[in-house]
Amino acid sequence: MKIALLGYGRMGKEIEKIAISRGHEIVIRKDVDDTIDISIADVAIDFSIPDAAFKNISNCINHNVPVISGTTGWLDNYKDAVALCEEKKGAFIYASNYSVGVNIFFELNKQLAKMMATLEDYNISMEEIHHTKKLDAPSGTAITLAEGVIENSSKTAWELGAISSEENIPIVAKRIPDVPGTHSVWYNSEVDTIEIKHTAHNRKGFALGAVIAAEWILDKTGVFTMKDVLNIG
Repeated sequence: MKIALLGYGRMGKEIEKIAISRGHEIVIRKDVDDTIDISIADVAIDFSIPDAAFKNISNCINHNVPVISGTTGWLDNYKDAVALCEEKKGAFIYASNYSVGVNIFFELNKQLAKMMATLEDYNISMEEIHHTKKLDAPSGTAITLAEGVIENSSKTAWELGAISSEENIPIVAKRIPDVPGTHSVWYNSEVDTIEIKHTAHNRKGFALGAVIAAEWILDKTGVFTMKDVLNIG
């Protein structure tokens, strides 16, 4: 499989190592302003920056190249990407996190939210910790976790740095050097605390999941998620 890497930072380089170890060829390594012929690739993996993501995704879809995107912070244009993919009969996956473990964590979070939904003595809060070069806050993973709670409880919104309320899920975002990603969800009451937590030890899990998604999407048409790739939930 010929892969285009759209964004060649730390994640792009990690994806490259895993893709080559699985027998794939990297035919494009794109920095932000590079001009490329995306049509030479069988599939593209986008881990660029928020300002470039939608342009990268649109370029792939317009040239009939399946695209996997893990860039966060661009989701104001997500519906436009979905509409373009449907119009062009393309193939597209966006995930805030491609780690297999995190996607299991997403499902665990939803189940816990259902169980806690009627227990009024507990207040929910979340925290995410990432490296200092991460541009967006809160992380896309934290937003996905919050959305999973909102879907399964009376909460209606999340808010960065807020105090817990009947409607809001407060999220604390911390930036610490060399932290790949840690996400915690707490339910606090006067008598105890229930916590679920995912800690990434390195970027390999994110990169492997992205390559697995790229392998899976070949010869498919539509807009998918990691739940489709992993057949979970």
